[in-house]
Amino acid sequence: MSASLTLVVLMAVMYAAGVYVMLERSLTRVLIGFLLVGNATNLLIFIMSGRPGSSPIVTGASVQDMVDPIPQVLMLTAIVINFGITALLLALIYRSWWLAQLGDEGDTLTDEHAAESAAEATATFRSSSDDDDAIAVSLDELERGDGATSDEDTDTRKTDAAGRAGASARDAEDQP
Repeated sequence: MSASLTLVVLMAVMYAAGVYVMLERSLTRVLIGFLLVGNATNLLIFIMSGRPGSSPIVTGASVQDMVDPIPQVLMLTAIVINFGITALLLALIYRSWWLAQLGDEGDTLTDEHAAESAAEATATFRSSSDDDDAIAVSLDELERGDGATSDEDTDTRKTDAAGRAGASARDAEDQP
């Protein structure tokens, strides 16, 4: 099979249009140009793959009747790479649009904890240490293997948890 002149001309036009569009400054045009170049590359691989034949997986066919599987693999790889770069460009386009919507503020976002005092920050860390204590209690129950607890075990764990919370609070106060 010889290459169809129509496919060759179409491939050349797609390459030319893709490169021309990619030279623009707009990210959307770069994306469109990249899609054109990617599809032109798939068309090039298709044209260069040679004559049609039987599948290489089918048994009983002679080697001369089989088609070369390498161009098919290359085309699948080109499609995956084209998809990945398209996703990246779409993410860049979205990020660019989002930053343009912010205006003069730009990429600076306010810190949501900037107005907190030291006492509020300590209270926040204490609540997280209380969570750690609750996790430790749950892990102790899991290690024992019983889901049910007796009153004696509960009282012991409460004092252990309170001791650990007090120790972590003292450690936090000792830190500069």
